[in-house]
Amino acid sequence: MKEYEMKVYQDLQQWRMKLLKPPSLVNRMGKKAQNKINGLIPEKAHHIMTEAIKNMVKATLVGSDMTTKKPKSGMSLYERDELLKEKLSAYRKTATVEGAGTGAGGIFLGLADFPLLLSIKIKFLFESAAVYGFDTKAYEERLFLLHVFQLAFSSEDKKKETLFVIENWDEQKEKLIDMDWRVFQQEYRDYIDLVKMLQLIPGFGAIVGAYANYNLLDQLGETAMNAYRLRVLTEVPKDY
Repeated sequence: MKEYEMKVYQDLQQWRMKLLKPPSLVNRMGKKAQNKINGLIPEKAHHIMTEAIKNMVKATLVGSDMTTKKPKSGMSLYERDELLKEKLSAYRKTATVEGAGTGAGGIFLGLADFPLLLSIKIKFLFESAAVYGFDTKAYEERLFLLHVFQLAFSSEDKKKETLFVIENWDEQKEKLIDMDWRVFQQEYRDYIDLVKMLQLIPGFGAIVGAYANYNLLDQLGETAMNAYRLRVLTEVPKDY
């Protein structure tokens, strides 16, 4: 194994240990509180939110697939990592400007941030797949992409489940037909609820929105890079 790949392998082990670390007391208490609140929400409301996010994500998947270039070929893992870092920097700036703009507008523009930020995140994941040589025209690759999203934005327990699926993708993809959209939307919403509520406060929302969106993209970037690195080191894409 090449020297850079050895370094990446060590990075992956550290990343994996961080994901598998037991949740803190604060996180456990927060998750219990969120579960209690979710239990008070009528089932019809859960269904409406699930369908809304499902349709929003699927529409973004179609649009992102049409505007994403073909998978990169003939590049080393180092070159792929560096290219993704460049793309992440650009997407972070876009998300930061978007968060500041919608946050400055108070409640109504703050609400618009949710679908806008979601589309930025999904588009970034399409770019990530292409950088590492995976073709998102294949249904299984779009399904993998959504699992990367879920790994980035979910509770500690769900992260462990999702990491297992990603680490054993060749075996697990045969068992998957579609995402569990109810879990997908609830985990994502619980993950970002507090910070997005603060973003709705006029005069304070711009700062929170910019800072939150920057960090959410950073979190997604780390997760995407390591998830696709893992696949590159364990299964060689067709164009790699």
